[in-house]
Amino acid sequence: MRQNPARRAALIDAAIEVLADQGARGLTFRAVDTRAAVPPGTASNYFANRDDLLTQAGGRVYERLTPDPSAITDLMHGPRDRAMVGRLMHELVGRITEFRSGYLALLELRLEATRRPELRAVLTEQIKADLKANIDFHHESGMPGDTTTVVLLYLALNWLIVERLTLPDVFPEDEIADLITATVERIVP
Repeated sequence: MRQNPARRAALIDAAIEVLADQGARGLTFRAVDTRAAVPPGTASNYFANRDDLLTQAGGRVYERLTPDPSAITDLMHGPRDRAMVGRLMHELVGRITEFRSGYLALLELRLEATRRPELRAVLTEQIKADLKANIDFHHESGMPGDTTTVVLLYLALNWLIVERLTLPDVFPEDEIADLITATVERIVP
């Protein structure tokens, strides 16, 4: 297997775009090579098989969805109250929907994980770790609410993001901010 980390990352990013555009069935080495604008056969030199590519794409989506620490630091000025949680949730929804192809790829990967135990294990561990990090951050920063508060926000806002990215006409764009605010107001004590 080839070891050029920049090329590997570019191929994985191309795989994410293919997943978002064509779904898991469209994810082939040839499609990834074409999307990455590399010579045919390049992806097969970097990944043992399609499962390897899917698994690495699953990890990379989360890597790219991780917020810039400075953006979070900027939002953390002031009292640790419901309004601060609201600002963080607005940032979260905005950041995730800006990486539309990443979230759509993640949805494809989740569906594919129902048939691929190795991918399911990778996504399960990644999502559990992400949720735990969010819960720990919430507690350590002194935000109002408990673990259930964070889990409920996670569940509610994830589905809002799914609706926004897959069926954008269900909730008009000008209602999204109000829905995020209402979710926070009803869940966070």
